[in-house]
Amino acid sequence: MREEEKKQASLKKFFKKRWVYPTVYIASAALILTGVLWFQNSNTENATESDKFGYETSNKENQFNEPAEEVARSMENIVLPLSEKDRTNAVIKTKFYEDTANEADQEAAIVVYQNQYHPNTGIDISVKDSEAFDVVAALSGTVTNVQEDALLGNVIEIEHDDNIVTRYSSVKDMKIAVGDKVEQGQALATAGKSLFNEEAGVHVHFEIRKNDVPVNPESYLDKPFSELQEASVIEQDEATASEKPEIIDSEKSKEDQDKEATEDPAKDEKSSIEEEKPASDDKESSNEEEETSTDEEKPEDEKKDESTNKTKNQDA
Repeated sequence: MREEEKKQASLKKFFKKRWVYPTVYIASAALILTGVLWFQNSNTENATESDKFGYETSNKENQFNEPAEEVARSMENIVLPLSEKDRTNAVIKTKFYEDTANEADQEAAIVVYQNQYHPNTGIDISVKDSEAFDVVAALSGTVTNVQEDALLGNVIEIEHDDNIVTRYSSVKDMKIAVGDKVEQGQALATAGKSLFNEEAGVHVHFEIRKNDVPVNPESYLDKPFSELQEASVIEQDEATASEKPEIIDSEKSKEDQDKEATEDPAKDEKSSIEEEKPASDDKESSNEEEETSTDEEKPEDEKKDESTNKTKNQDA
């Protein structure tokens, strides 16, 4: 017991000295700094070894950026190819021709060019009280075709994911080239006129094609691009396709008849006179038939008297 008490007393005397606690603090700090420096040196050595042996670190930033861009594009809403201020005054001159639409809508969706009837494969858009307006990209994508066309009024095609293409025609002052990557809302050209649809005036012809099959743009306006990606596109049936020319030909023949009637009235009068002639001829022939029939219908006594009179005259 006495020995333990002596040890405790000696420890207490040791810690009562002024230099003990500072020494302990400095020693512990030195140990901590040594450990930190050793850890940093080991990391730098590993880095130099990886450079020495050609180890490549993966770029995590690029890995996350690429999928994010694809997701952002699939979430874009399809809009009219007009600026925001022009969309409020947009007017659809000619709608998309659909086989399931009623007759009135189908007639309104037909374009007449050189006395031939063509179903509209897109929509023709103009801006109210505006002669010229900017045509912008309805979706982000890559320009695949920029073509000067006198009939259609120049053509621009932009390719998107899943074989989806947007086409812009009847434009001028084109501002992009093949291979350019465009963002939604970027200016492509200025609206113009086309020989194919002169009645529409200054307009832009806008088409959406999936797997080279045109779809109705109005069905996907203000909807996510992903909805168009998931949609199944079916080409029109052969039966409906074969019915179209018959309807168009009948309408054309009717118009041609009206045109001929207005252009040549003298011809119609001549034909009507010629039609009346046979009627008069028929009347004369009917009169001759009546005379012969009356002769045949005379009684036998009168025939005998006539014969006797003839013989008397001969004797005289």
